[in-house]
Amino acid sequence: MQTAVQRTSPYHVLAILLLVALSLLFLFPMYWILTGSVKDIQAVNAARPVWFPLAPTLDNYQRLFARPAMQWLWNTVFICLMAMLLTCAVASLAGYALARKNFRGRAFLFAMFISALALPKQVILIPLLKEMSFLRLHDTPWAVILPTVGWPFGVFLMKQFSENIPGSILEAARIDGAGEVMTFTRVVLPIIKPDIGALAIFTFITAWNDYFMQLIMLNSQAKLTISLGIAKLQTEMSNDFGLIMAGAALSAIPITAVFLLFQQFFTRGITMGAVKG
Repeated sequence: MQTAVQRTSPYHVLAILLLVALSLLFLFPMYWILTGSVKDIQAVNAARPVWFPLAPTLDNYQRLFARPAMQWLWNTVFICLMAMLLTCAVASLAGYALARKNFRGRAFLFAMFISALALPKQVILIPLLKEMSFLRLHDTPWAVILPTVGWPFGVFLMKQFSENIPGSILEAARIDGAGEVMTFTRVVLPIIKPDIGALAIFTFITAWNDYFMQLIMLNSQAKLTISLGIAKLQTEMSNDFGLIMAGAALSAIPITAVFLLFQQFFTRGITMGAVKG
């Protein structure tokens, strides 16, 4: 009886109502984009807002796909997937080494990674641009991917996660004759797998939303990302709000799907990273 009373307490009801209100507040922009993408010109440009399209149409998406929108989407997915895979591989190795290996200069190297977190991307933009131009990678997807691979936050995150690995397990693996590669692949990776999932989400979302780096490194229309493509639509078709909302919906749906698919790993990774020992 006491449990039932607690569940129906005023504070519990107030908390639920507050969460529902906040959820509706944050979901409303997505609802407005999705409904706006299927409205005709009259409904989109109506003086009074049309909250629900009475005559939905796919004309906006047809006109969007007449442009290289799918190529822009594929470019973005390729950049984000490669950045996610390479960053997770490099960060997991570097974080494990910084957390569990004793070598000269480890503290200084970790301090350099922490210092790099304080540097805004604009500070290193010119050196990165020169480096990509020297390597003849400018205006290619790799000019956006490679600067993400050494993401200091990813190394810092994986170091904190790797510190939770019990030393007794690593010592048992060495006693059984496992080398460094086998210890990492057979022992360490299964333990930090949820944490890598959390890093994968962080990396994918960061790469997807990295409009500034994409704007500087990519020029050709065929190599643009979906964010740059939508910005191009806003410049060329500033009054065609239906087309712009269709592009925004096309950009938002994949990133939302990725978050929902990896949400379990994200939650487990954050929870495990918050507990020591």
